[in-house]
Amino acid sequence: MSSLLRRSWHLSILTITLAGMALPAMAAIDRPALEEAAQRIGDLPRTHTLLMAIDGDTVIERGWRGHDVDETANIKSLSKVLISTLVGAAIARDVIQGVDQPITDLLGDRVPAEADPRVADIQVGHLLSMQAGLERTSGANYGGWVASDDWVGNALSRPFVADPGGRMLYSTGNSHLLSAALTDASGRDTLTLMREWLGTPLEIAIPPWTRDPQGIYFGGNEMGLSPRALLKIGELYRQKGMYDGERVLPAEWVERSWQTRTRSHFNQDDYGYGWFITQLADTAVYYGWGYGGQLLFVVPAHDATIVMTADPTPPSNGSNYLDRVKAAATDLIEAID
Repeated sequence: MSSLLRRSWHLSILTITLAGMALPAMAAIDRPALEEAAQRIGDLPRTHTLLMAIDGDTVIERGWRGHDVDETANIKSLSKVLISTLVGAAIARDVIQGVDQPITDLLGDRVPAEADPRVADIQVGHLLSMQAGLERTSGANYGGWVASDDWVGNALSRPFVADPGGRMLYSTGNSHLLSAALTDASGRDTLTLMREWLGTPLEIAIPPWTRDPQGIYFGGNEMGLSPRALLKIGELYRQKGMYDGERVLPAEWVERSWQTRTRSHFNQDDYGYGWFITQLADTAVYYGWGYGGQLLFVVPAHDATIVMTADPTPPSNGSNYLDRVKAAATDLIEAID
């Protein structure tokens, strides 16, 4: 057989083989629509970066206003997803007994004597789903809380305005109590746990961030991660706790985290353990949200993960800005439909 004939024969076989294969998700991308959607995100006044992966392959990587996807960004309350992830890892290691464990079992002497006895009814799961029942430390109360000399004691000393397990009261103090619980239960600070349980297996850098007056790393705010690191966190969840063929997080924890437990009156979306739950482009989307427009979207039905970072300083326009970003994310998802 001549070399020309042999090459033609090989190409024919390759064509037939590819025709019979299920093409990867990337083959279904409407590239012009994807690029247009990405540019609309960049045109939003606060946007810093955008990353999007489909089935683990990066299809969009953009930076605007002097920012790039490898620089550390203040992810604000998006760090609540990281705290929830650490709790799941701690439960898998028997450091925490489970979501039903009372928080007072873990915090011990950190619980103020003057705290309402009902704090004993607050469970780990209530803190994860923002259903502790205590007066919020966020919003108008945030400044006074972080100015206090004991963030844990201050959060636990607040009056009950709902029953534990009742309505959602979004409060960063809840996530901070989890950071303190992780520290006391493990005997190691939250940064060390984050680096060992997430940083090493995902090969991401986790720099130090803000601590409270007692040295507890801020649980639920002010954490710094790069957009590329956030993409790996999203991919970890998209792959049900697996990363690069290794089990990093129990699949059950991903499922539990994405189970609706309450509903936010701020954005009208459901909420699980650190994750908001909504529908975009007629498909289920799970997302973490930080002040100013720090967002991590996971879209399992399309094998997609999307990261957006933005200016974390006031004003953020709150839920109005979130609505604009969600509309842009919808365009991205529709481009791979």
